[in-house]
Amino acid sequence: MVLWLTVLAYMITYMDRVVISSAVPSIQKEFGLDLTTMGLILGAFRWGYSIFQIPGGWLGDRIGPRRALALIVTWWSVFTSATALAWSGTTMAAFRFLFGMGEAGAFPIATRSLSRWMLPVERGYAQGITHAGSRLGAAFTPPIVVWLIANYGWRMPFYAFGTLGLSWAALWFFWYRDTPAEHRSVNSSELTLITESLGTPRKGASGPVPWGSILRSPTVWKLGAMYACYGWGLAIYLDWFPKYLSEVRHLDLKTMGLYASLPLFAATAGDLLGGWLSDELGKRGWSLKFARQFVAISGFLIAAAAIVPATLAENTETCVLLTCVAVFGLETTVGVSWAIPLDIGQDFAGTVSAVMNTCGNLVGAISTTALGFIVKAYGWDRPFLIAAALCVLAAILFSQIDASKQIAILEEKS
Repeated sequence: MVLWLTVLAYMITYMDRVVISSAVPSIQKEFGLDLTTMGLILGAFRWGYSIFQIPGGWLGDRIGPRRALALIVTWWSVFTSATALAWSGTTMAAFRFLFGMGEAGAFPIATRSLSRWMLPVERGYAQGITHAGSRLGAAFTPPIVVWLIANYGWRMPFYAFGTLGLSWAALWFFWYRDTPAEHRSVNSSELTLITESLGTPRKGASGPVPWGSILRSPTVWKLGAMYACYGWGLAIYLDWFPKYLSEVRHLDLKTMGLYASLPLFAATAGDLLGGWLSDELGKRGWSLKFARQFVAISGFLIAAAAIVPATLAENTETCVLLTCVAVFGLETTVGVSWAIPLDIGQDFAGTVSAVMNTCGNLVGAISTTALGFIVKAYGWDRPFLIAAALCVLAAILFSQIDASKQIAILEEKS
């Protein structure tokens, strides 16, 4: 139940953030916004999301994920709906920044929420399935948004998805508990199993965050650099692929909504496979280090190999098919990447994952904001080719990450 509630939260995060991608043509038409201005609006979310990653992760570690996640989901759901109230490009950018500020803590706090519930041999799968949920939510969203826009206008999807988030926040606060020992549904056998594997669970907060240990760890910074490479590609496909299909491939609204969903379904499969395979290799005797590395390095190389021909393909269907392969490869790395903060960070997995996600989303913010300028100067191919090169760099960086070595947090805490 803890896992599936977290999966649902991840679905809502991506549903809320990709609503605007499918609404871009309608928003541009109503407000008369050019591509560069739209890039600044889309980038506003990512800047808020990036800047508040570490404060969000700290909040989850400090007050516990039950209260922290309920609080931030309520915040971002309000500003999801508020996007529909914008009366200019400036106000829309402000609402998207505040929305991003709320969503910033989602993945770090959710990671922390699993840290005292998931056994080590379940972490890759757990992170894979949660991120698969986010991509699945994103995949279903464009057709829903297109239908709502066609029947009720572009504002209605923002109201609908904001309401969904508020409902989840109430359910989470009512049902979830920060440790298994606090939950009345956990029986003694389950509690013993968890305790023997993870040690005695703490209640709620974990005490002062040992920033020195975290920020001095070479593994944390390699993890962040790798995720920065990933962040560029993810932002391109989430924020701009529907617009690319509309402008470059000349698809109508209905076909664009369908084709924009297909890479996200491929992403869902990649998330599931990557997390499961990493854990399965560990169960079969592979070291944690090599199990994580094999999956992630393979995924990044598959993505790099598919992005280039997808970008250069003249046929639209070929482009979309190869894009599905590229995004599948890219996403096989995600469950592994997010399992590592649990592997090395323990009770401070929220803060470690926040540092990693900050790096990824700072580059994602640059990617989204800069795309309009890059396209004007060099054309649509350039942002995708940069993504391919960064995937190769990410594979090299992952070869230097050892998930079996915990950072020296426990010593500093004692």
